[in-house]
Amino acid sequence: MSDQVQSEVRVIPDSVPFRRELYSRILKGCMFLCIGITAALVAFLILYILVRAVPYFSWEILTTKPSYLKGTIGVLPDILNTVYLVLTALVIVLPLGVGAAIYLNEYARSKKLVKIIEYAVETLAGIPSIIYGLVGMLFFCQFLGLQTSLLAGALTLVIMSIPVIIRTTQESLKTVPSGYREGAYGLGAARWHMIRTVVLPCCIDGIVTGCILAAGRMLGESAALLFTAGFAHALHGYIDGITSSGATLTVALYVYAKEQGEFEVAFVIAAILLVLCFITNYFAAAFGRHMHKIHADSK
Repeated sequence: MSDQVQSEVRVIPDSVPFRRELYSRILKGCMFLCIGITAALVAFLILYILVRAVPYFSWEILTTKPSYLKGTIGVLPDILNTVYLVLTALVIVLPLGVGAAIYLNEYARSKKLVKIIEYAVETLAGIPSIIYGLVGMLFFCQFLGLQTSLLAGALTLVIMSIPVIIRTTQESLKTVPSGYREGAYGLGAARWHMIRTVVLPCCIDGIVTGCILAAGRMLGESAALLFTAGFAHALHGYIDGITSSGATLTVALYVYAKEQGEFEVAFVIAAILLVLCFITNYFAAAFGRHMHKIHADSK
């Protein structure tokens, strides 16, 4: 009887690890399959756009503006309008979003108020962009008298992007250990000094991530800008450009592809948008590494 029990005891440990190993291998295989499909889709999308865009890519398209009299096509005004719009929106939305997240996580004492604000932020994040465009047209363009301009489009994008900044920054603030705050208080630091010198440097990754996500949404937005920014291809400086009507790259892509049937130009614009996304991600990541280095050196 004892020998039978011992044999059963020996069999069970041998079979259980085999099942676990098989289950683990199946899960790893599914995981690598999903990673491969995702990477393949991204690579296919990038390569397809580049293959369609490179034959029609020229320096003249990048450095000139469109002329209906000469029959030439240029996207320089659209590139500048996109840069003006994104920079203006980021300058406005970053202080608002980061400040709101700091208040919710560090200053707010009423949990009910925090829950109400968080629910409102999540609701704003789920609203379709076309509704933002309609509200922006009625409020910024007509009620405030900004007319159809890049400034009205930037303010509309601020409202669209502020939930992303708030949520990513707030989640990053929650990852900072409470011992850091208690240690700063124990050394006699005021609350704002503690937040500025201890908490924010520790969660700079989350702020940079929110900035990248917000900038990416701004670069790819077209529905809201159709109502607020306009379709003009005029070449202006920053001051004149931000107060005038202007087509961004996404709006120009829609116009060339849908309205005029110029798919070659549309793919060139799509390639430019990809390059701008890569540049934005690179500089944001470099800024995050620089801030981490400064924080590490200060220690």
